[in-house]
Amino acid sequence: MKAVRGKKDRPEPSAYQRALGLLVRRDHSRRELSRKLRARGIESEEADAALLVLARQDFQNDARFAEALARTRAASGYGPRYIRAELGTHGLVREDIEAALQACDTDWANRAQCLVARRYASKDLADPAVRRKVIDFLLRRGFDQKTASAVGRGMTVSEDFDH
Repeated sequence: MKAVRGKKDRPEPSAYQRALGLLVRRDHSRRELSRKLRARGIESEEADAALLVLARQDFQNDARFAEALARTRAASGYGPRYIRAELGTHGLVREDIEAALQACDTDWANRAQCLVARRYASKDLADPAVRRKVIDFLLRRGFDQKTASAVGRGMTVSEDFDH
């Protein structure tokens, strides 16, 4: 008979192995990985050392994480303010956040118009109650006041529109 090895026989994975296991599933920010490692009982010093190695190997990269998250959120219909705020919660530096938003290469006004056209296609934007709902929807999605107001009034936002 073969001896069945249980979980008790396996050595405990290192902080590096645990972090790498998390990164295999999806990109994480450094802050997020650190928090997850500490939640799994890894000491801060050991977690920091593992994250430093992963960053040197380019397995963990905050700039790449920021760009991927920004593209995903933009494709899901979120505006730049929402995306900027979410990236900020991941402990990213301002330069990485701004670079990620630039990398989206998105016409935010057009994105807002498409969202409204899809969601409020059967509604009359001349109705003040509908217009208010449209503006509130766009503001919650992270678009600025000027864009939300212009789209809510049914105006086409020009290319030179200041965002």
